[in-house]
Amino acid sequence: RTYSDTETEGQLLNSFVQYFGDSLGRKIKRMPLIEETVLPGDSLLTLPVVIIGNGPSGICLSYLLSGYRPYLSPEAIHPNPILHTKLEEARHLSIVDQDLEYLSEGLEGRSSNPVAVLFDTLLHPDADFGYDYPPVLHWKLEQHHYIPHIVLGKGPPGGAWHSMEGSMLTISFGDWMELPGLSFKEWAASKRRNIKSDRVMPEEIACYYKHYVKVMGLQKNFRDNVYITSVSRLYREKDDEGRSHQNEDISTQHLEMEDGQKSLIKRNWEVRGYQRATDGSHVPFCLFAENVALATGTFDSPGRLQVEGEDFPFVLHSMSDFGAAVSKGKFRGKADPVLIVGAGLTAADAVLCAYNNNIPVVHVFRRRVTDTSLIFKQLPKKLYPEYHKVYHMMCTQSHTVDSNQHSAYTSFPEHNVLSFKPEMKCVLQSASGLKKILKFSVALVLIGSHPNLFFLKDQGHSIGHHSNQPITCKGNPIEIDPYTYECTKEANLFALGPLVGDNFVRFLKGGALGIARCLAIRQKKKHELIESGDGGGDGVP
Repeated sequence: RTYSDTETEGQLLNSFVQYFGDSLGRKIKRMPLIEETVLPGDSLLTLPVVIIGNGPSGICLSYLLSGYRPYLSPEAIHPNPILHTKLEEARHLSIVDQDLEYLSEGLEGRSSNPVAVLFDTLLHPDADFGYDYPPVLHWKLEQHHYIPHIVLGKGPPGGAWHSMEGSMLTISFGDWMELPGLSFKEWAASKRRNIKSDRVMPEEIACYYKHYVKVMGLQKNFRDNVYITSVSRLYREKDDEGRSHQNEDISTQHLEMEDGQKSLIKRNWEVRGYQRATDGSHVPFCLFAENVALATGTFDSPGRLQVEGEDFPFVLHSMSDFGAAVSKGKFRGKADPVLIVGAGLTAADAVLCAYNNNIPVVHVFRRRVTDTSLIFKQLPKKLYPEYHKVYHMMCTQSHTVDSNQHSAYTSFPEHNVLSFKPEMKCVLQSASGLKKILKFSVALVLIGSHPNLFFLKDQGHSIGHHSNQPITCKGNPIEIDPYTYECTKEANLFALGPLVGDNFVRFLKGGALGIARCLAIRQKKKHELIESGDGGGDGVP
């Protein structure tokens, strides 16, 4: 489709272009919104960074790319004496300008990414030991460090937090959910919100993230209601003398056809998608970027059992769908129990929701109740009493103990679902191979969720730790350089947050720090090349 009308074409990012035109010292007449069948030319704007995802990962990265810099506070003394000595050595430098590998050496924490552990201990010193020390950092806005970027998200800033079930408390403390430079407690107090405990509701966090973008002056970088359809490399030919042809962009499809016949070099990224307008129509766009940062999280695709009958309408995969059904009273007068599959916190939330609404529950999960990897084993009882209530029922109200399966709650540890039947029955199999048929009113499969990277080549399967396998936050996260968060298998592609195994907000902030430092170094080198008379290499207009 051709969008020749100027107003329609610029609907997505018209004001944004003007902003970047000023920032980059160029006169830009229009955004790179092009007809779907046309390959781009160099006259179109190429942004330094496009961030896909506007949850806490994308917000924090935008904060750092906007020029905010963390420094060691004058009065601060970090409880780790070795780390504090290192910080004192370069007190005059921001953390972004220091050697992150050196600073993070020897630190231990609940993330496998060293920069995540470093940044967390600077923002929440000794948090895992139960201390509530203030951050040892203070922030300065240094606008000359600004790197032009755009953050694209499906909904308002805050990402999946806007769609989470609102009746449940967050697993983390409110302080651990906060982003740099804005205390969650102070924000809550200023809004006259009654925070009764250290743990808060998801809607509180979602509201905080949305407000954070506004109060930090980041709105100009954010665009909502945007859906990405493809992110692909552009390639260029090299002639026999090694020079690249400036006007010959080659698509990935062309590359595959010509593979082995021509010498090709990677160029910039092409990001395609559409924005959903207020009238429901879709306005397509195409952007070009030197770097792409993936900050999409893992809530895109609910985990599936991949068994027969899972697509029946009475088999749900969403806590919010179940909560809505409960609110509408769809289970009143139902004799058959709700079947809940899974042993994580979301499944526990569903058990609590049903239990508190007097809905009988059959709870099926594969692990033993004594399995040390169960999330309940990692949660202190005093801080998470409701989850330990569920765990207690999982242990003490097993089907082997209580023969009455229509009581309030019955657990089936070490059982797998083999199939769902159209008459609303489920076939289970125990670890010993014994099969059992249960009748239920609705089934709720809550076995985690996975990122949906369909917009990448091969759905991103090539960039994980295990090649040619789907990306998952636990089993197969994206493989990155531990200090820059750049994909080891794809240059100029970065990832942070759950995509690299950091599921907690307190740790994903380290990804933003690593990426910001990497891009700041490259920007500095690029400026030095330009000043020395070199054009800065191929592929950047």
